[in-house]
Amino acid sequence: MRFGSGLLDIKFLGGAGEVGRSGFLLEGHRRILLDYGIKIDSVTEYPSDAGRVDACILSHAHLDHSGFTPSLFGHAFPAMFATEPTMALAELLIEDSIKVHKKKHMNPHFHRNDLKSMLNRYTPCEYGKQYEFGEYSISMHDAGHICGSAISLIENLGNGRKLAYTGDLKVEKQLLEWGAEAVKSDILITESTYALKDHPAREEMMKRFVDEIREVVDNGGIALVPVFAVGRAQEMLALMNRFGLIQRTFFDGMAKAATEIVDMYPDYVKNVDLLKGAINKAMWVENPRNRKHALEGGSVILTTSGMLNGGPVLDYITRLNKNSKIFLTGYQAEGTNGRRLMEGKPLEIDGREFRVHNPFSVYDFSAHAGKTDLHKFIRESSPEKVICVHGSDESTAALVADLKGEGFDAVAPKVGETVSVEF
Repeated sequence: MRFGSGLLDIKFLGGAGEVGRSGFLLEGHRRILLDYGIKIDSVTEYPSDAGRVDACILSHAHLDHSGFTPSLFGHAFPAMFATEPTMALAELLIEDSIKVHKKKHMNPHFHRNDLKSMLNRYTPCEYGKQYEFGEYSISMHDAGHICGSAISLIENLGNGRKLAYTGDLKVEKQLLEWGAEAVKSDILITESTYALKDHPAREEMMKRFVDEIREVVDNGGIALVPVFAVGRAQEMLALMNRFGLIQRTFFDGMAKAATEIVDMYPDYVKNVDLLKGAINKAMWVENPRNRKHALEGGSVILTTSGMLNGGPVLDYITRLNKNSKIFLTGYQAEGTNGRRLMEGKPLEIDGREFRVHNPFSVYDFSAHAGKTDLHKFIRESSPEKVICVHGSDESTAALVADLKGEGFDAVAPKVGETVSVEF
């Protein structure tokens, strides 16, 4: 049976007017959830209850999109759609999240068995291939953000209307990502993270970054590069290989496990030989002796966590020699040690304050689309209606204002609101 047009209610359970805990519920012929993540600040914040859903579509592995998905499988068995690398990387990050919650005596609000149920239920999706789900077809398209990240496209088989959800989006090519191409849509739910600014020219920035690192290393210092385990770690590893620093590079933390997973999916990696070469040439830190060797100087250390909130980086940062420098490569959220470093405040390490005396640099290696690329993607997608999410109130409001100026019907809902569309 095929259905024609009707109203589709989109409920915003999280990730609207904020970054984190993304969760967007589509209520039409089926109840389909787009992402279901968590927000990790001083406390973990969760999206609103989705209830029983027929399916969940996971855009990518980062915890702000994936971290609460196992809770859907506590008392139900919805369908799950994601690419293979997304599910493998999400398992790694969610398992680590469970460990962190237990260490802090916090309840993650689901069990490991729920995660296992999710992993057993999902449909491994390939880019560009259509999967029929009742009255709809679902397809996934490269979002250019991290390995396996996807723009989700849902089509009503009865009338051909299309709804696209960007997840996290990067149009510009990275070393290991091809970059997203526009997906035609009638309704577009788009991230708005950097709606207010463009990123610096990447090639020029990479050269400045490497020149500064080489200066530190040649002076006997340690270039400490905190990285996010999934995405940034692999990009930085490839960058060190491209610019001839890989044989002086030590690789530590959960980034190692994430990189081993990415290495299993070469079809999802641009410049796969660059990454494989980096994996083979870098020095992987496996024990305290390796870590001591890394700290002897004249080295680059890539390690988690990217915002200095845990992982081996906190050990390294207390043991840097005077010629060393810290290189922040991504966004540092409020309340994190990375933000404290940028504000000249002492870090919090194991319940104590630690003041960093080494200098630091900040580079914008964002894996999100900047303002110009975001507008280009939306124009090429050419939707009737644009729904702006995954950004601050300021970012989403600015994007809506700009889009209205271009003639688009655009809205920026808040958490708890519902937007109804013809679908």
